[in-house]
Amino acid sequence: MADFTTLGAKELQGLKAELEKRYSAFQSRNLSLDMTRGKPSSQQLDLSLGMLDCFTKEQFKANDGTDCRNYGILDGIPEAKKLFAEYLEVTPDDIIIGGNSSLQLMYDTIISAMVHGVVDSDVPWGKLPKVKFLCPTPGYDRHFAVCESMQIEMINIELGDNGPDMDTIEKLVEGDDLIKGMWCVPKYSNPTGITYSNDTVDRLAKMRTKAKDFKLFWDNAYTVHHLTDKRIELKNILTACTEAGNSERPLIFGSTSKISFAGAGIAMIAGSKNNIDFRKKHIFFQTIGSDKLNQLRHVKFFKDLQGIENHMKKHAALLKPKFDAVQDVLNKELAGKNIASWSNPDGGYFVSLDTMDNCAKAVVDMAANGGTKLTPAGATFPYGKDPRDRNIRISPSLPSVEDIKLAMELVGICVQLMSISKLMK
Repeated sequence: MADFTTLGAKELQGLKAELEKRYSAFQSRNLSLDMTRGKPSSQQLDLSLGMLDCFTKEQFKANDGTDCRNYGILDGIPEAKKLFAEYLEVTPDDIIIGGNSSLQLMYDTIISAMVHGVVDSDVPWGKLPKVKFLCPTPGYDRHFAVCESMQIEMINIELGDNGPDMDTIEKLVEGDDLIKGMWCVPKYSNPTGITYSNDTVDRLAKMRTKAKDFKLFWDNAYTVHHLTDKRIELKNILTACTEAGNSERPLIFGSTSKISFAGAGIAMIAGSKNNIDFRKKHIFFQTIGSDKLNQLRHVKFFKDLQGIENHMKKHAALLKPKFDAVQDVLNKELAGKNIASWSNPDGGYFVSLDTMDNCAKAVVDMAANGGTKLTPAGATFPYGKDPRDRNIRISPSLPSVEDIKLAMELVGICVQLMSISKLMK
């Protein structure tokens, strides 16, 4: 396949004419394909239908005799704490089982920090002249939206194959006590699919921070979301921080939103005993307890961590062909042309596509006009502003394989057309 950057104007013009014919053919089909968000498909949700009748109406008590229909148990029933502590690689004393949304737990934690501070704060964050967060990019748009909603200043940190740029992070946090936190999706990261290396985890645990109440918001959303039999291991952040004398640094979040039911899963927060005790003290004023029947359903359905792992193999069997379709079409349309690069993840929910600089927004707009909606360009950066306007998040989980092939062919056409336009200027 020809490297577009080596072609002359006449050759590029000829390619452009062919691609425009293909694009017009797509427009005439009046397609309406949606790849905007990483939603599980109906087939994935069907895998958990057994959860709806996994116990009878007489089996509503937890192992300790708690009536799960009633109020109480602020931090979760014991068997749920045991299961999901193993899931997040902590002890049952180090975890709180919440409602269905880990994002809500993260939002509530930051709101609480603004009003009350965190366990090792001298003053609430909201009383400071400014609060800053480090944001590895490309990253999760909803993390950035939480900060923006609270006027927390976000600082872009480049995300590489082994994690975020640690040299830059270490320099920044050592010199600025207004940097209070950092967002992390450390395993099968959204959207690039990378996993933080052991060295990255160790450096995050050991680094000197001017703010004594600096927190790692460790969103381990994809810890069991493998796409193949290959199991990528992530070093335990709580253990690493504890060994480094910084046990209060990590706040670990997880959920079953892409394991059981997306809107009716279980979310959790974990950390040191001091962090958990502090969060429980403030959660006390929010709720008398989360949905214990849902906790009981999850435990009875999955039984143990191996049950979760076996369940995720069924998810992988549905997802892998979709991710393969993305790779196949992108390779067919774009490989060897020196106009784009993309990730090929071993797990998670996304593929990250980088176009030539200053092309992503135009590609997304053009794809929409051709019948395929993508995540808005810039969404994977704070304030929705990709400084190079090149990153596009591809979300293959919801559509069928055939629809993905169509959508990615259209995306490939759009990337080529926008690249040719840039090269001909």
